[in-house]
Amino acid sequence: MKRILILANSASGLYDFRNELLLRLLKEGYEVHISLPDEDKVPELVAEGCKVYHTPLDRRGMNPVRDMKLMRAYDRLLAQIKPDVVLTYTIKPNIYGNLCCRRRHIPYLVNITGLGSVFENGGMVQKLVVFLYKRALKSASCIFFQNETNRAIFEKYGIRGKKSRLVSGSGVNLERHCAEEYPAQTEPVRFLYVGRLMKEKGIEELLYAAKAMKQEYPDVIFELVGYYEDDYKSIIEQYEKEGIVTLTGYQKIMHPYYQKAWAVLMPSYHEGMSNVLLEAASTGRALITTYIPGCKEAVDEGINGYLCKVKSAKSLYRKMHKFIELTKKEREEMGKNGRRKMQAQFDKDKVVEKTVEAILS
Repeated sequence: MKRILILANSASGLYDFRNELLLRLLKEGYEVHISLPDEDKVPELVAEGCKVYHTPLDRRGMNPVRDMKLMRAYDRLLAQIKPDVVLTYTIKPNIYGNLCCRRRHIPYLVNITGLGSVFENGGMVQKLVVFLYKRALKSASCIFFQNETNRAIFEKYGIRGKKSRLVSGSGVNLERHCAEEYPAQTEPVRFLYVGRLMKEKGIEELLYAAKAMKQEYPDVIFELVGYYEDDYKSIIEQYEKEGIVTLTGYQKIMHPYYQKAWAVLMPSYHEGMSNVLLEAASTGRALITTYIPGCKEAVDEGINGYLCKVKSAKSLYRKMHKFIELTKKEREEMGKNGRRKMQAQFDKDKVVEKTVEAILS
């Protein structure tokens, strides 16, 4: 039986967005081994037949001591499991895991799920990351990109593997996120944000726009579903006291929240491909997001949502205002258009097929 080792930085992210791939690999006869830094969703993964290993990983920032410990942990895991192929997600597994794969001559495939701020800010950190990526990905059997812009940036810096493929993010499960009837006209307008509460997700712009919107439309609801990753706790608690936003913690099952929403907000600065936008659109909800790679691909302007300027609270406010002035029929049509777009372009089955095809080749 062939063995595949998957290196990732989040158990819930792997299970929630890529479980169909894991099940397909198990069906193909692979022994699936997974390295993760946390325990969330591990029981579910084990129950399906995966073998899971805990590997400490610091998701934020670069620390030479901790990163070298991570690299040694990956190397020990490769020696223990002796996989036939390795599949990696996110920057640290992509770099440190694949440097180990190169040294041990183990075939590996890489998923670029976003570039973050490193390639935007420049400086020594960017130079270091580019250097490490060049070395780590040089022998990659395939590099999967979730948007064309990320692929162009890697090409610009000379970061290449043996081949590359463009996939529609993780895709969206059209059955799990089925189309839902639009909320009744009598219900208050509900904007939904799903994600980490942090600066690079546009939380500051969202709070500004929400406050401005509530002054004009007091009944509008702004629901935030997620958890703190930057120090916004006191600010958001104050906004809650003022009745501007409602905070709901991290939720394992998101579909009911999409179902209640009128539109989903994603004012992010960086994305590989936003799973939240794909799931919301598949449910039949309008999208309001930033004109950046990883978000703009999910939206046809004025057809299934609106695109605003990145890092612009006023632009976000204007697009929310434009949406709220639509008739119920126009909002419903936006939702239906989003569902059609997901069916045509982001079907998860097609993404899984591309990935498995590359692994088997």
